[in-house]
Amino acid sequence: MNIPNILTLIRIAFIPLLVVLFYFPYSWSMPTAAVLFGLASITDWLDGYLARRWDQSTPFGAFLDPVADKLMVAIALALLVERFDTWLLTLPALVIIGREIVISALREWMAEMGNRGMVAVSWVGKVKTTLQMVSIFILIAFPPGHAIASVGIITLFVAAGLTLWSMIQYLQAAWPHLTRSM
Repeated sequence: MNIPNILTLIRIAFIPLLVVLFYFPYSWSMPTAAVLFGLASITDWLDGYLARRWDQSTPFGAFLDPVADKLMVAIALALLVERFDTWLLTLPALVIIGREIVISALREWMAEMGNRGMVAVSWVGKVKTTLQMVSIFILIAFPPGHAIASVGIITLFVAAGLTLWSMIQYLQAAWPHLTRSM
């Protein structure tokens, strides 16, 4: 067990805390939930940075890090869909969650084919993730109808657009392998 893996486990432990804070009926609960999500987002960047910098990448971390990221984002988006109760948030949330399922399956399949590197994270994926985290933070921190919440929804739409773009890039890279036996 190393520090990057501990940070990933902390991010997973934050998930039930986020849900509890989200439903607490206190004025401080949503800002606190937003801060918790923000800390989790920072650990997402920090654990990968430290693993590379300190040469502490492990198979456990390589498996668990993307799982932690996807769980945190999917659960936060599900909570926000309920809270905002509008297609303006539901549509990009479904695009983001659906893409994560497709790309996870594609990465698993490509790994079985020995071509995992063809679906490695790109700069578009990094920008998409950053915008997702910023938008989710904003949407947790500010209630529906607040002007800043509108910025969060717009940012989520941009993230969803990048999500589709990166999915198309990954599928194009994998297409020759996917259609080889058609």
